[in-house]
Amino acid sequence: MTVALILLALFGLLLAGVPVAFALGGIGLGMLLAGGFSPLMAPQAVLSTLDGFILLAVPLFLLMSNVLLKGGVGRDLFAAVQAWVGHWPGGLAVATILSCGIFAAISGSSVATAATIGTVAIPEMLARGYERRFVYGLLAAGGTLGILIPPSIPMIVYGFVTEESVIALFLAGIGPGLALVVLFIGFSMIYAAVNGMGRSEAASWETRRAATIRALPSIALALLVIGAIYTGAATPTEAAAIGFAAALLITGPLLGTLTWPTFREAAIEAMATTAAILLIVAGAKVFGKAIALYRIPQEISTFIGQVIETPLAFVVVVALVLLVMGLVFEALSMVLIMTPVLLPAAMALGFDPIWFGVFMVIMVECALITPPVGLNLYVIQAVARTTLGDVARGVLPFLGLMFLTAALLFVWTDLALYIPFKL
Repeated sequence: MTVALILLALFGLLLAGVPVAFALGGIGLGMLLAGGFSPLMAPQAVLSTLDGFILLAVPLFLLMSNVLLKGGVGRDLFAAVQAWVGHWPGGLAVATILSCGIFAAISGSSVATAATIGTVAIPEMLARGYERRFVYGLLAAGGTLGILIPPSIPMIVYGFVTEESVIALFLAGIGPGLALVVLFIGFSMIYAAVNGMGRSEAASWETRRAATIRALPSIALALLVIGAIYTGAATPTEAAAIGFAAALLITGPLLGTLTWPTFREAAIEAMATTAAILLIVAGAKVFGKAIALYRIPQEISTFIGQVIETPLAFVVVVALVLLVMGLVFEALSMVLIMTPVLLPAAMALGFDPIWFGVFMVIMVECALITPPVGLNLYVIQAVARTTLGDVARGVLPFLGLMFLTAALLFVWTDLALYIPFKL
């Protein structure tokens, strides 16, 4: 009964237009007062949360991705990949997916990936005769690679909440991320071949050479950030700082595409997004403290243990719960709210916490392209200046491929766990 009342209050506040951070924090504080706990627990929880070194990676990755976005790096990446694969069946679609994957490995942001690559790819693909709904769906889904292919901001937050290794989470995201890229490419090539779309002439070797040289600094940046993390030379936070400095160097003196006004825009946008994320983290921490004192996670874990007897049934229930949550909450809110509730039950059924984190991120990816709160849908709608319905219908096949990846991850757990623990 308590859980139902809390959920009703939370959904009521959200439907009334209260921001997620204040809804979570307000309900958490109300629960502390109603339970006779000291209200000082709320500011203590907030201060202990925002004092975490690992959370510094969030604004640094956001700064890096915004600098690259304003510096036009997405155009260079897309041009280079298109020069090599544009003549394949569905070549522009393949170039778009690969560009999303590369930019995701630089920025760690789904919205930045969708906006950066979408701005360049959508006009190009429509001009080459690609069906518009397919194009919109491809870009919305391709953008979600930003939170699965490391570095990933939701994985950083998951690692912070669970105290699991962020590096292990990053490594675990590589296999499922590459699987999604392969599935997206395969579907796009088949779809384009069947519908006779997008075949173009092969680029000349001179064009390929020039485009590749211009994109090399950005590719080197991705390798630098990922290599620093995976070799242990730098923590994710330190790698983010290195990446931000390198992004300034690439877009400033090297390419000359970043001006002072655009840098100022990038910094302000990163600051606003960081403030929003940290407010949500703070509100979720107060909420999490309250539900922990009420022993709600333990009660839910016990209930699940009594009702759900098999790992498959648990995974199906978790997927459905996260999809329903995705109708109201954005990605980070889902991770922050549901991880303390679901992880104890998952571990009781024998799931590895790193595996469960990757599974949650895949389901959060699905929420990013699920209306009415799917942020990537709104990003592509704004970039393409089209209707939300067109974007939502175009994304359905790619949503199915994400579910297929989640199913594959359940059947073959080494898809996520092989690289961090067995390689």
